[in-house]
Amino acid sequence: MVKHFDDFEVEVVQNLKDGKGYVTIIRLFEEEDFLGKGKLFGKAIIKPGNSIGYHQHKGDQEAYYILDGHAMYNDNGKEVFLEPGDLTICKPGEFHSIEAIGDEDLEFLMLILYE
Repeated sequence: MVKHFDDFEVEVVQNLKDGKGYVTIIRLFEEEDFLGKGKLFGKAIIKPGNSIGYHQHKGDQEAYYILDGHAMYNDNGKEVFLEPGDLTICKPGEFHSIEAIGDEDLEFLMLILYE
């Protein structure tokens, strides 16, 4: 199977998880692509100053792989600076948030898999 850029669903979400501004999500997988094991594999783009709000994962885990830009990541109450090449994993029961900082867009891959 091959998917071209025009085939992907693009979603703009305002105040994702009570975050600031909006997040653009390019969904790379359709529901059937997960074989029942997950719900999101995509690329997120966040403008400087915008964010995904602090939230808990229940029954799933989420990973972020930073492609471009810089972020302040809240890992269970601890703030950590992220740059390209960094990976985060928020396991079931844990909390996290992410905010784009600096002058350029934050771009990262996001993956949510079921527990």
